[in-house]
Amino acid sequence: MRLAAQVLPGQFRKNPLYLVVAIFLFFYLAYKLAQYVLAGDLTALAYIALGLAVAASLTTILGRWRTGLYVFLGWLFFEDLARKYLGNNMVIYFGKDILVGMVYLSFFLAYRKKEVQTFTLPFRLPLLIFLWFGLIQVFNPASTSLFYGILGMKLYFYYIPLIFVGYALIDKESDLQKFYPYLLGLSLVVALLGIAQSILGHTFLNPAIMADDIRELSTNYRVSPISGVIVYRPTSVFVSNGRFAFFLVPVWLFAFGYGGYLILRTRKGRLLTLLSLGTTTVAVAMAASRGTLLWTVGSAFVCVVAFLWGCPWQRGQLVRVLRSFQRALIIAILSLGLAIFLFPTEVTNRFTFYWETLSLTSPTSELVDRSSTYPIRNFLYAFDNPRWPYGFGIGTASLGTQYVARIFHVPLTGFAVESGYGSIVVELGVVGLFLWLIMTFAIVFSAWKVVRKMKGTVWFPIAFVIFWYASLLLFPYTYEGLSPYEDFILNSLLWLSLGILFRLPKLAAEVQGNSLAAGSAPAVRTI
Repeated sequence: MRLAAQVLPGQFRKNPLYLVVAIFLFFYLAYKLAQYVLAGDLTALAYIALGLAVAASLTTILGRWRTGLYVFLGWLFFEDLARKYLGNNMVIYFGKDILVGMVYLSFFLAYRKKEVQTFTLPFRLPLLIFLWFGLIQVFNPASTSLFYGILGMKLYFYYIPLIFVGYALIDKESDLQKFYPYLLGLSLVVALLGIAQSILGHTFLNPAIMADDIRELSTNYRVSPISGVIVYRPTSVFVSNGRFAFFLVPVWLFAFGYGGYLILRTRKGRLLTLLSLGTTTVAVAMAASRGTLLWTVGSAFVCVVAFLWGCPWQRGQLVRVLRSFQRALIIAILSLGLAIFLFPTEVTNRFTFYWETLSLTSPTSELVDRSSTYPIRNFLYAFDNPRWPYGFGIGTASLGTQYVARIFHVPLTGFAVESGYGSIVVELGVVGLFLWLIMTFAIVFSAWKVVRKMKGTVWFPIAFVIFWYASLLLFPYTYEGLSPYEDFILNSLLWLSLGILFRLPKLAAEVQGNSLAAGSAPAVRTI
């Protein structure tokens, strides 16, 4: 008994009632778990497993915000998979928000103890103006429910604090070499599953019976207008094909940028980066998304030109830069070649679809209409709404309004457009669109100033791809539709990456200072 008392936790030794309660709870939970197992209730077991995982994660996150960030990213990437198999349950949908909220709390506690570094946002004034305008729009009299306002504030602003988390995350260069392999490793799994699903069809990674809200999103097929070839648009672990398609562009960019950094800096992690780049290239081809294909190809050309301009040329570094382009091209060609060899019909069908709908020589080409005429028409349609000067209120045309209408039994506004800028006009009016443009220009301009500072350093490839991703998401992506910016994965990656970008100049200066103190040649030029 004395030995048992020594090993028991302090509270149990002080009051045996705690031990009695703990034993009772243990046997009760064991009994309920056994009942679910005997009844074959896999859904209940899945909820229990998720609940235990979240509870354990919250305890860990509260003490270690860095670990919490990695847990949050893992949940973020695979949350949709649980939603698909558990009936699109909204409790699971808010799991990521609880996790990132705990990351914020843990980070704030560390900040109070002066354990983390922070910085002043260079675009804080336009951001605060837009934030206050959005808060005012929560109470727009045309909004049919306050819950739409809460939804809009969450989608626009909830993940912005990740910029401070990203800044503090990269305390030293090894943190950079830890974060990107983790991100690319998660992305590699998602891309591989998406490729497999594009070949096997919608029955793979989707339950036999799907919730009504996501059934159509997960069973989307495209038909080539001339040949009649039918191709499936995969969703991978996500609930919609659009989320998977949009996800591939930043993943490809980060793999390309981080690979360029590794070529200039170190040999560690090159294999994972090359695998991620090759797999993502195949996934882009198999996604049956014309926008994803065009933005990826266009981004590749932009990045090549930018790297030649901004990467260090001293000490024979130009050869390494050209070698990185060569390796990326070889990996892309070999990956596509292997895919064609293994699955010739599936791959060629998708290229047939691309050719018939994108080539200017094709009589059924939609390139001009989808890239210019269609989005302009949708944007102008927003001004057919009589409330275009002041909008219906934030969140009334945002991603997820159908869930608010269903759960809280409130009507929709009855007016929506596909254009992202048009949706901002519908929600916030023309003044809101003006403030949005000022804020996004300020963000991109601030990012570009950092990119110029990093010119001639080994960190330039990472800096540029973050700037380019922010530019794509905040301008052409949002112009065409509001969903990409409001997508929780793309939004989180945006603010987290911007934090890393603003940390790079200080990181470079610290690395150079350490090199000079050690008496070795500086690894980067003076900033």
